[in-house]
Amino acid sequence: MEEWGAELAKSALSLKEPVMEIPARTLSNTIWDEKARMLRLGPEKIHRRFLDVKESRRFMQTVLMLRLIVDAIRADVYPTIRDLYYNGKHTIVFKDPLGRVHRENTWDEQAESNGVIEDIEVATNILREEMGISADVKGKVVGPIVVRSQGYELDASKFGETALSLPVNVDALEIVKVEASYVLVIEKDAIFQRLVREKFWSQENAVLITAKGMPDRATRRFVKRLNEEYRLPVYVLTDGDPYGIYIYSVYKSGSIKLSYESERLATPKAKFLGVAPLDIERYKIPDQFVIRATDRDIKRAQELLKYPWFQNDVWKKELEYFLKTKKKVEIEALSAHGLKYLHDYIKDKIRGNKFID
Repeated sequence: MEEWGAELAKSALSLKEPVMEIPARTLSNTIWDEKARMLRLGPEKIHRRFLDVKESRRFMQTVLMLRLIVDAIRADVYPTIRDLYYNGKHTIVFKDPLGRVHRENTWDEQAESNGVIEDIEVATNILREEMGISADVKGKVVGPIVVRSQGYELDASKFGETALSLPVNVDALEIVKVEASYVLVIEKDAIFQRLVREKFWSQENAVLITAKGMPDRATRRFVKRLNEEYRLPVYVLTDGDPYGIYIYSVYKSGSIKLSYESERLATPKAKFLGVAPLDIERYKIPDQFVIRATDRDIKRAQELLKYPWFQNDVWKKELEYFLKTKKKVEIEALSAHGLKYLHDYIKDKIRGNKFID
């Protein structure tokens, strides 16, 4: 990062226009790698020029964020992405040649500063976790796994009704021992808590993980480590709607936004356990537990059908059924067959190989 900053400064001091070359984090530059079964960032680059009026603000933001991160590393502090947003936010006041006063914020919303951090990641090939930058981590783990963090051993089977919370940089976690048969990733925290209380993980010898909805980077990385390093099968349980299916695809194939991190975050061997759209019929879920799909749901399903990673016959059948019936269900709808039926559903799906790859 210091070298990159020094190169920009050298150009400016020698009266040459500073130019940043950054891999383009765009949909058009996101490539589906069929062989690896994950999204990857393509070869396209953008050139952020200091003297380009359209790019000058973003250029300034990038240099500012680069300075903030380098200063934090030198001071041995570990700021959050929110800290960096506030630390760098200020208003620049200047006059134009006609004497008019202008005010320009360095950035207005945190989404702007977050995007700049991601630009620095792809440009330097250094992950924000390696830079010491923290972000909210929602991941929780319960099951027969022992990890070591900062010299302390933590047994995820001995947290009672609570759970082991994942750190920002899960690569710093040493996995001491794993004695599980598989990993069950659960979209919803309420379902995770219920299965923990009912000791489902103990009955099944499974590691249960949740990220409380859309997964953060740390949770996705931890799931990948368990699958890749310990060859544990990974099954994903979500609501029976297009957003649940998309959450599964983020675990499995990566996301468009973070395609540059897919190699590190995606788990191509993850299986979709359910709830699948056709499970409404397969498991005879009563009509009173079925929810009418919204326009937003329908739009999302249509988008999923266009993605290359949903082009196999099984997924086409599931998504086309959803679009035809406009019906969705929550995981909790399985309780129509009894409060313990969720256990039977999960076991039936796994034992009978009724998941979707």
